[in-house]
Amino acid sequence: MPLVAKLLILSIAAQALLTVAILVLMGRERVPRVMSGEIPMADIAVERTAYPLRARLLSNSFDNQFQLPVLFYVAALLALLLGGVTWLEVVAAWLFVALRYVHAIIHVTTNHVLRRFTVYSAGLAVLVILWLMVLFRVFLT
Repeated sequence: MPLVAKLLILSIAAQALLTVAILVLMGRERVPRVMSGEIPMADIAVERTAYPLRARLLSNSFDNQFQLPVLFYVAALLALLLGGVTWLEVVAAWLFVALRYVHAIIHVTTNHVLRRFTVYSAGLAVLVILWLMVLFRVFLT
């Protein structure tokens, strides 16, 4: 398998790792509170407002990992399926993943909405570029 394909697979794994890490952190915030009775199960059965802010931020960040990243996974897997992954695709993939990490860090710390939106928008732009590169290979080569 060519190095570029391996690097693209590693970017997929890095994005999946981010999702799992947020899930673990969220569980560490939520589970002890429910198990101790601090938060009754009935209070969280339908909505998350009973959780403290940090748990809600982690939950929102976790949910966010199933939005743009899903489109990333599809583009990356399609690039691998087509074969001949390019260095530009690998760079775009890693840049997208790096922006997702920054976005998640902002989301679960300061939650500065303007900064978070700026990073989110940059990630979206990189994702669009990745998709255009993949589509270019599908239809023009």
